Amino acid sequence: MQKIKNICVYCGSAEGDDPRYAAAAESFGKALARADIGLVFGGGSCGLMGVVARSTLNAGGRVTGIIPSFLDEREIALQGITDLILVEDMHTRKRLMFEKSDAFVALPGGVGTLEELTEQLTWVQLGRHTKPLVIADIAGFWRPLLTLFAHMHNSGFIREGYDVRYMVAERVEDILPMILTTARRTPEIAETAVTERM
Repeated sequence: MQKIKNICVYCGSAEGDDPRYAAAAESFGKALARADIGLVFGGGSCGLMGVVARSTLNAGGRVTGIIPSFLDEREIALQGITDLILVEDMHTRKRLMFEKSDAFVALPGGVGTLEELTEQLTWVQLGRHTKPLVIADIAGFWRPLLTLFAHMHNSGFIREGYDVRYMVAERVEDILPMILTTARRTPEIAETAVTERM
């Protein structure tokens, strides 16, 4: 059984045009705090990143933000969080976000969110870790990507034995139960990735 102490949330530095995205980020932040699970995120105060982090903090939760110093001016690091870590580059940011997290959730976001999500999907596919991963398909946001995954599979590019393992939650309230149920069924792995090569 894997213990879930911290969950990494990948999401946009913008809020998007649909108010359901920000509402989902706010609800998930509250849910993390209620469950005494820490939030690990990209450290920015803008967009959905800021919404989920402030919501977690306001509900009494723990928040770890990890942001490269060059992005501090663009995304403006959120102040007053439990732990703010400034790093030199994106690679270090992603490595620390991975190391400090026991599961991953992708809320709606842009190219950066997509890149972070697909990197984790690749590591799971290649057997580098078994941490639970949930795609939060809020208001159908990720449906085109899920369709693309099916197309890849049907076209022979996702081969047998190399399945892309993830869960899809259409409602915020389903995310934590999915993660906790999966963690209970998954054996503990002391080293889940070759971090020095990430």
